Amino acid sequence: MKDCIELVKPYLQQVVKPQRYLGGELNEIKKEWDSVQCRFLFAFPDVYDVGMSHLGLQILYEAVNRRSGLLMERTFSPWLDMEAIMIKQGIPLYALESGRPAADFDCIGFTLQHEMSYTNVLQMLKLAGIAYWAKDRGDQDPLIIAGGPCVANVEPLAPFLDAVVVGEGEELLPALLETIGRHKEKRRGAVDKSLLLEELSALEGVYIPSLKGPVIKKARLKEMDEAVFSLTPLVPYIEVVHDRMMVEVLRGCTRGCRFCQAGMIYRPVRERSKEALLAQARALRDNTGHNEIALTSLSSSDHTCIKEIVEELTAEFNKERISISLPSLRANHFSVSLAEEIQKVRRTGFTFAPEAGSQRMRDVINKGVTEEALLATVEKAVSAGWQQIKLYFMIGLPGETMEDVEAIAELCEKVVQAGNRVMKEQGRRGGLRVTCAVSNFVPKAQTPFQWVGQAGQEELKAKQRRLKEKIKDRRISYNYHDAFTSMLEAVFARGGRELAAVLAAAVEKGCHFDSWTEELRRDSWRQAFEELDMDMEALATRNFDLDSPLPWDHLDYGVSKSYLLREYKKSLEAAITGDCRYKGCSGCGVCAFGIDETTGGGSRRIGENILHGEAVDQ
Repeated sequence: MKDCIELVKPYLQQVVKPQRYLGGELNEIKKEWDSVQCRFLFAFPDVYDVGMSHLGLQILYEAVNRRSGLLMERTFSPWLDMEAIMIKQGIPLYALESGRPAADFDCIGFTLQHEMSYTNVLQMLKLAGIAYWAKDRGDQDPLIIAGGPCVANVEPLAPFLDAVVVGEGEELLPALLETIGRHKEKRRGAVDKSLLLEELSALEGVYIPSLKGPVIKKARLKEMDEAVFSLTPLVPYIEVVHDRMMVEVLRGCTRGCRFCQAGMIYRPVRERSKEALLAQARALRDNTGHNEIALTSLSSSDHTCIKEIVEELTAEFNKERISISLPSLRANHFSVSLAEEIQKVRRTGFTFAPEAGSQRMRDVINKGVTEEALLATVEKAVSAGWQQIKLYFMIGLPGETMEDVEAIAELCEKVVQAGNRVMKEQGRRGGLRVTCAVSNFVPKAQTPFQWVGQAGQEELKAKQRRLKEKIKDRRISYNYHDAFTSMLEAVFARGGRELAAVLAAAVEKGCHFDSWTEELRRDSWRQAFEELDMDMEALATRNFDLDSPLPWDHLDYGVSKSYLLREYKKSLEAAITGDCRYKGCSGCGVCAFGIDETTGGGSRRIGENILHGEAVDQ
């Protein structure tokens, strides 16, 4: 057996963060290679520091390794310094647990978290010595699969993949791997790839790109309390992006923001009970040593019992100087008492996402927050002691005018004024600092805006410049996303299989780590598109006919296409759709997707007007 970890050790002094390549972390699971039927390598197409912050990795690591016949190990994209050494020395991509080459595994699974990671997928296959194209791989090669939010439209990568896990993978991935194990056992360790893919296609939620077949329904969990969750997660020995414990308080969202893919594909809302969350948090404290615990979800403050959960954790964890964080708060759910609880150990900046500056645009995108609610929230936050607030916005939204863009600056100035007024009343010195973070709208599959093209490059740049000119107050810092990167995202978010050739060409020209601004090779990307006679900007900005088939129509996430179309048409009228948990069923179709009306895990029923123990009017 080749141990690649031993092979890289002589070169570790030549690279930054050598611990990225060694494994051996606290709570690492190492199984005997020959004791299992199927060996799976989880591949994160970015550096270790990013990948080890991904809660999904920890969940799947537990879900697979708790089964006696399965083994899961990890690999990440080596950074450029180590990548160059591995290529020069002939060291292949390898697993951190065993040091075995990636090509030794039965199955390699890539998680697709964003479109700008696609070239890293191909680069990792290249480093592993595995052919890009599925048609070029034989029975002896590992099965290459993918999962994650980007498989909502996986077609640009489909020609490289043998199978795709559509939806939630905690139960489906182990079932897929056990099917591979049984197939090998029947054939005395050998694999007949075409026969195996037929077997896998029988699993609900598994899409086989090489097979023509019916619509694929997503895999989904019916409730959260019994769902797999690691109480002994891997703990890195170096600082990673999110260096903390994480518990998932709920999954899904029914707010219905029309730009938000996650809010559509992770429906319905399912909560973990307060009792389960407290037990998980205590186990993580005992088994990790982290000094922060994050209560994560698309909107953590939507949990029925969030106030009680925070209060109990704070009372218990404060003694050990462990802080509580809520990474996703809504402006209309902020309360001073909740704020005071989460800042008892340490205070960080506060973040809200109005998404648009004008009320008209917030209605277009169905963002259920008013200017009055935001300013009231700011006043509460400042009165509770905060002096820094970050606001997230988007430009280039469908129907947006330059006046709507200017309204972003105006809203930020109102926030500063509201905060300063409170500080003055309290006799506090200084002033409120506001960060205005602006991204470019990227239309996504499986959303009401899936038919709408992105704004052109010149329009986006003009709006970025206008906003910069409009922000006069020095207490407001302004940052924005690169327009070229957003264009690439838009191309691949709504593209078809024709883009696979562009991806392969771009990788051969040296493109990867495209989400890292300093590594983005704009000229190489332009050449890749031009050589294949494709217009990058035309692909990003194109509108789809409302009655035309879409590249992702064969993937069913439970939210009906007719509902998405209704929501798109309502956006043209700036008409609001209420949250179905409080305003009644909006007819998205997910509850008829084989899931009953209970939200699971001790949660309330959909439509019940109870939140945080109080009646609400939304």
